[in-house]
Amino acid sequence: MIELSKQKYIRQYRWSNVLAMMQGGAKELKECTDDFKGRLVVITGATSGIGYAAAREYASHGANLLLINRSEEKSIALCDEIRQEFQVECDYKIADFSRLTEVRKVGKEILYSDLDIDVLIHNAGIYSTKKIITEDGNELVFQIDYLGSFVLNYMLKDKLKAQGKARIIFVNSEGHRFAVFGIGLHDPTYEKRRHSGLGSYGVAKAAQLLSMIKFVEYFEGSGVTINAIHPGNVKTNSGSQNGRIYRWYKRNLIDRSAKDPQISATALYYLGVSKEIEGVSGKFFNLTKEEEPAPPSLDREVAEELWHKSIEMAGLE
Repeated sequence: MIELSKQKYIRQYRWSNVLAMMQGGAKELKECTDDFKGRLVVITGATSGIGYAAAREYASHGANLLLINRSEEKSIALCDEIRQEFQVECDYKIADFSRLTEVRKVGKEILYSDLDIDVLIHNAGIYSTKKIITEDGNELVFQIDYLGSFVLNYMLKDKLKAQGKARIIFVNSEGHRFAVFGIGLHDPTYEKRRHSGLGSYGVAKAAQLLSMIKFVEYFEGSGVTINAIHPGNVKTNSGSQNGRIYRWYKRNLIDRSAKDPQISATALYYLGVSKEIEGVSGKFFNLTKEEEPAPPSLDREVAEELWHKSIEMAGLE
């Protein structure tokens, strides 16, 4: 079965997929200058990098913020900074995405709140060269980069649908193309296949795109949209927990060509606010340019299987 799935995807690849993987880099960047005064934006992983830049970008246009972070100390400092500089409301909730009990707790708190969410940005993520199994029994990158966002979306889906309007954005990656032969649901903890940093990252991001297929179906006709974005090659602290070799490689090779996270924030604001993409859903953008994801991320049969597997893995009913 595994070999058959490999052959199936290989037959579906086109040169455009290969070129997208090779190029990855700079794409067009559209901007939106509309204000967002008094609207509520929820962002995960907002204390640094892309999430931090996005929080400031939305606040600069008048949006109120609810930030979901791992560090309370950094969350307090960030909210103080945003309140003082932009005179908007800023609140936070604490959840370590490597512990699904914490994600479910925050999801429940938001679900039963009276908050109306205008934009939900799933930014929390990690890159790990080592295979680490969480206390929930899942591979670390798969849990943080995919399952965490799935839990929040799944728990909030009825609330968002009842609102009648919201935009959900996955901070995804061109790295989803590294899952060349699919996400390997037969072996999610890498017992029978080799684990690698690029491989596990690609699987998690591909899984996120597959979940988008099912969420698009659920939200159809409701006014709720869900899209994914490759945020560009920008400088972040992702992977800082890895070993010396990786940190040297990132510092001397990856970061040398990396750009300011503000370009990601500009694109995230465009996708969350611009009237040009009102009603657009289920799309993958490289910054603000729409692209076709790799074949394994478009497999509806696997998306269905993943949906049920994710509910089980995440401890959801």
